[in-house]
Amino acid sequence: MFVRPVGADPRRAGFSLIEVMITLAITAVGLLGVAKMQALAIGNTKTAGSRALAAIHAAGMASAMHANKAYWAARLAPANVSVNVGASVLSDATLQAQNTDCVSSNCTPVQMAAYDLKLWGTALTRQLPGGTGALACPVVVSPTQVECTLTVSWSERHVGVNPAILDAAKQEATQSLVLLVQP
Repeated sequence: MFVRPVGADPRRAGFSLIEVMITLAITAVGLLGVAKMQALAIGNTKTAGSRALAAIHAAGMASAMHANKAYWAARLAPANVSVNVGASVLSDATLQAQNTDCVSSNCTPVQMAAYDLKLWGTALTRQLPGGTGALACPVVVSPTQVECTLTVSWSERHVGVNPAILDAAKQEATQSLVLLVQP
């Protein structure tokens, strides 16, 4: 048996239940929004991580080039070198033919350059999705300056608020980071 409190208006009976249901609906919509924002944040964190790794690998190769000035600054480098998937293949035949065991033995500057490039390529393919590297050291007019363009490329998925409006062909794209190095 339902007992009505003294002085309660019979027309307002059940009004609190409607208020609670509306509050629950608004809270549920808000929590769904928070969950979607969390998913976007995780996706963007992965994108930022890939970009940071690409920058670290580019800077690492630039440091290796600065350390081996006997090869890179002496204009011994080929005009273009690419590091293919697996990092065991360099596009330059001279560098590819080098013995790259520079850990247990002393290396010449050419061997050290080949070792650095192969090590760099291995790191790119293991740590970046679809990671590849390229290095271009074209012969320029200046006799004192050597300028090399170092490029790191990787595959990246785009994250959007509404994936239904993204073109399926554009959801994954190749990104590149280009660094100018003067060894």
